[in-house]
Amino acid sequence: MAITEDAPPGAAERDPARPSGERPGRKGQEGDRRLSSPLILTMTLLLAVLAQSPIRGALGTPLMQSWMTVFVAVTVQALPFLVLGVLLSAALAVFVPPSFFARALPSRPALAVPVAGLAGAVLPGCECASVPVAGALVRRGVTPAAALAFLLSAPAINPIVLTATAVAFPRNPEMVLARFLASLLVACAMGWLWQRLGRTDWLRPPAHGAHEGATKGEAFWNSIRHDTVHAGGFLVLGAMAAATLKAATPATWLRTAADNPAFSVLALAVLAVLLSICSEADAFVAASLTQFSLTAKLVFLVVGPMIDLKLFAMQAGTFGRTFALRFAPATFALAVVGAVVTGTVLL
Repeated sequence: MAITEDAPPGAAERDPARPSGERPGRKGQEGDRRLSSPLILTMTLLLAVLAQSPIRGALGTPLMQSWMTVFVAVTVQALPFLVLGVLLSAALAVFVPPSFFARALPSRPALAVPVAGLAGAVLPGCECASVPVAGALVRRGVTPAAALAFLLSAPAINPIVLTATAVAFPRNPEMVLARFLASLLVACAMGWLWQRLGRTDWLRPPAHGAHEGATKGEAFWNSIRHDTVHAGGFLVLGAMAAATLKAATPATWLRTAADNPAFSVLALAVLAVLLSICSEADAFVAASLTQFSLTAKLVFLVVGPMIDLKLFAMQAGTFGRTFALRFAPATFALAVVGAVVTGTVLL
C-alpha cells in the first residue's frame, strides 16, 4: 500500500481492522494502569510494615486498648450465635416447606403473634441469631408481625438466657420471671403494633436467590454464604460503633445517673443500646451494676436484646433502613415502658 506525503505519521502502522478513532495500545495501557487485588494487598501490607511504629504507638494508648477490648468482646460473643442463626436460616429456607409455617401458626395474625413470641423460647441464641431466622420466616411467607415478635422474644426468653439470669441473680429469682414476662409482653405488643400500623413499603423483604437448578445441598451452602457475609458485615460495623461509644463514655456518668431513680432507668436503657452485649452475657453485667435498682437493671435486660447498635445495623441490612428507623425507636420506647411496669409489679 502506497503512502502519500499527506498521510499522517504512523499511518503505516495503523491496523485496518481497528476503528479509525482508536489509538494503538490504549486498551493495554488501561489494563496496565488497573490495580489488581494482590497488588493492593501487597501495597497495604508494605505500608503497614513501614508505619508499624506509629501504629503500635496508637494501639498502645489506653483509649485504643479499651476500644479493641470492647470490639473483640462484642464480636467474639456474637459470632457463634450469628453462625447458629445463619444455619437455622438456611435450613428454614431450603429444607422446610412453606406449608409447615401455615400449619404451625394460626391463620389470624393477631393470634400468630403471641404464638411466634412463645416460639422464641426454643431458639438457644442471642439477637444475632434471631435476625437471619426472622428474615427467613418472612421469605417463607410468615406474616411480618409474627416474624418480628419472634425476632424480639427469642434473644430474651430462650432457656440459655433465662438460666444465665438465674445464675447472675441468685438472691433475686423474681428477675427471671420479670425478664420473661416483660420481654414477651413487649415482643407481642410490637408485633400487634406492626400489624395495626405497619406498611408494606416500610419493610424490604430479605432478598435471596431462587437457586434454580441447584441441589438442596448447594442451595443450603449458597444461603449460608449469603447470610454470613451480609449479616456478618453489619455485625462488625455495629461492634465498631459500640466500641467507639463505650471507649468515649466517662465512668462518672453511671454514678451520677444512679442517684436519680427516674434517670437511672433511662441511663441503663441507653447504656444497653450502646454496649451491645450479647443476651447470654448481659445478666452478669447488669448484676455488677450494684448502685442501680432492680427495676433499672430489668430495663437494661429487656432493652438490650431488642435494640442495640449491632442489632440496629443488622436489622437495617436485613429488612432495610426505612424499616429500622421506624422499628427501633418504637421498640426502645415500648421496652422501657414494659420493663418499668413489670418491675413495679414484680420487683
